[in-house]
Amino acid sequence: MTVHAFTDGASRGNPGEAGIGVVLKDEKGKKISSVFGFVGSTTNNVAEYKALIVCLKLAVSMKCDSLVVHSDSELMVRQVKGEYKVKDPEIRKHFQDVFALLEKAPYEFEILHIARDDNAEADRLANLGIETRRPLKV
Repeated sequence: MTVHAFTDGASRGNPGEAGIGVVLKDEKGKKISSVFGFVGSTTNNVAEYKALIVCLKLAVSMKCDSLVVHSDSELMVRQVKGEYKVKDPEIRKHFQDVFALLEKAPYEFEILHIARDDNAEADRLANLGIETRRPLKV
């Protein structure tokens, strides 16, 4: 089974209060699961990575064969694909966490950049994480 994940991180102030949103869908586009949460005060880019990390952990419990992540963060997508270098030390830590999870992942992985308009549901959840200050549970 292929799972399509939509991830987003949001930060108000950049850095500022931040939240993440993740939506997992099956091959037909039916929502399987979603999660949102508050991740403290950080930058938008760090929030994007935190959303990806949560997504990778959730995918393990889905027992999928393939995970396709859709994100509107061009920077993160290009860094994960190896097209951009990771220069920021804080982002580098999260980047390394992503690859540590991928090394152990029981699924194939692909990441795609999508337009912001195509990521509205994950964006809404990321903002809900900020508004509710709901602790992240994964």
